[in-house]
Amino acid sequence: MRFHSDLHMHSKYSRACSRDSDLEHLTWWARRKGVTLMGTGDLTHPVWFERLRESLVPAEPGLFRLREEIDRDVARTLPPRLASAEVRFMLSTEVSTIYRRGDRTRKIHHLVYMPDLAAAERFNRELAKVGNLAADGRPILGLDSRDLLETVLDSGEGAYLVPAHVWTPWFGVFGSKSGFDTVEECYGELSGHIFALETGLSSDPAMNWRVSALDRYRLVSHSDAHSPPMVARETTVFETDLDYFAVLDALRTGDGYAGTVEFFPEEGKYHVDGHRGCGVRMTPRETRERGGRCPVCGRPLTVGVLSRVEDLADRPEGARPAGVPGFRSLVPLPEIVGEVLGVGSKTKKVAREIDDLTAALGPELAILQDVPVDDIAVHSPPLAEAVGRLRRGEVIRDPGYDGVFGSIRFFRPGELDRVAAEAAAPTLF
Repeated sequence: MRFHSDLHMHSKYSRACSRDSDLEHLTWWARRKGVTLMGTGDLTHPVWFERLRESLVPAEPGLFRLREEIDRDVARTLPPRLASAEVRFMLSTEVSTIYRRGDRTRKIHHLVYMPDLAAAERFNRELAKVGNLAADGRPILGLDSRDLLETVLDSGEGAYLVPAHVWTPWFGVFGSKSGFDTVEECYGELSGHIFALETGLSSDPAMNWRVSALDRYRLVSHSDAHSPPMVARETTVFETDLDYFAVLDALRTGDGYAGTVEFFPEEGKYHVDGHRGCGVRMTPRETRERGGRCPVCGRPLTVGVLSRVEDLADRPEGARPAGVPGFRSLVPLPEIVGEVLGVGSKTKKVAREIDDLTAALGPELAILQDVPVDDIAVHSPPLAEAVGRLRRGEVIRDPGYDGVFGSIRFFRPGELDRVAAEAAAPTLF
């Protein structure tokens, strides 16, 4: 079967156990978005781990689903088009390691996956010897990345680790502030056990394809969602059985890995270089011309993902390794509806509009990718025009920098009014 997965959920623990971030809400939003396989996030936190035990039951090999009575309550709150969609969970967490290697402090984030509760318990027992797992949903440990990987591998057959948002300046394995130039430098003699990399919101596969050293890795994309409504802003697509070990095999071999759904990388908050405090945003060329320093305050700029890719690239733009699957760049539906309605993407007006759209047309990912534009036009001609432009890649890009999200728009000033007027004009025969 073909399905979307979003295997990077995490939060500060205070959010992870809040009323709107429990497993019921994750399931609700997965159905709303069109995601079949979700990461649980935060399995290292003792209270959240108990919630996983209480709320989930085994499903297919290595996967879990909501207990039937809980799932029935979730389904009752969704329209019929969405209520019966399968949602499965994979045990997952994000771990932050901060340590000295060489003459630098390294800060690296990692995604960890476990095939069963027993393996997760073993993993948690070992990490508890290093730091306080109750302090945060994403534990911060003084542990070398190589040693974390060893702990993962020792937890059980099928446990694996994926470096998270690998280009992020502060916490990526290739990050400009505290990372490395190669996977081998980070994970040492165990680097052969790394077979997938999460590219992060500020890069896409085309950028990663410029670095030939990454050809051996599957490039995965997930939402890095801090709250359920952010689910599926990026996903990885599989054509496998719905099975933990089938997904693992697809990542190891590429057989069954079907590509990704991406942010436009310019929308990510570390795409180009800059200084948020000074309001300075610069291209890689401008950064090099100024010696990497802010023209306002003179301090070093936060060097973003695009510059870092260019530092390590040994291929030109547009290069693509043979045989790798493609990707699609999308914008979350609330952002598009917000632009069409002229309001913020998190407003009640947008939520009501998307309630109506998904009840009539299906989950958000299907509306963005598959639903005929003419069917969308029945509900909103301007939205149909925006979705058509999205599918053709005809977007206006305003890149993010130094922690400031960029934006993707579809209409220039005054253009939306013209599209709406044309749609309202009578047809003459």
